[in-house]
Amino acid sequence: MRVEAADIPEVLIFEPKVFGDDRGFFYESFNERRFTELSGVTSRFVQDNHSKSAKNVLRGLHYQIKQPQGKLVRVIAGEVFDIVVDIRKSSPTFGGWTGVVLSAENKRQLWVPPGFAHGFLVTSESAEFLYKTTDYWAPEYERTILWNDPAIGIEWPMNGTPVLSGKDQVGKLLADAEVFP
Repeated sequence: MRVEAADIPEVLIFEPKVFGDDRGFFYESFNERRFTELSGVTSRFVQDNHSKSAKNVLRGLHYQIKQPQGKLVRVIAGEVFDIVVDIRKSSPTFGGWTGVVLSAENKRQLWVPPGFAHGFLVTSESAEFLYKTTDYWAPEYERTILWNDPAIGIEWPMNGTPVLSGKDQVGKLLADAEVFP
């Protein structure tokens, strides 16, 4: 497995070593010891989530203000444009974002540290998205930043309007959102 820092150094991109032949492929999608060696992250994962979404569905930008979750995310079918936004007020990259294409084909995984908002846009006909979290879902602490906040300026790869949930339609601007110190 290989790891590289994204545009925001705490956000990491993992590329697994894939062994393939005429039968198919095999790769180790997670190894706690290797993950810790490569990332320096010692948090344990406590919950796995799986979602399926249609083309142009945009989920996010989500975070938990208490019980913040680190997330290790990947796509097992289709393709998404995955976004991470730094919402740590004291960070030199506060309000900055990075985007990475995750797909079943490239098998990349993305580490989203606590203190960041996360979202993705489905760019294929559909996509299945898996993620491990370092803390449990706590709906009372869940917050949403508006996906198209002009102060953040995310360059989503789409034409038209995305398909959004009710909560994502009414996300807050970063200037009005509860953020991390």
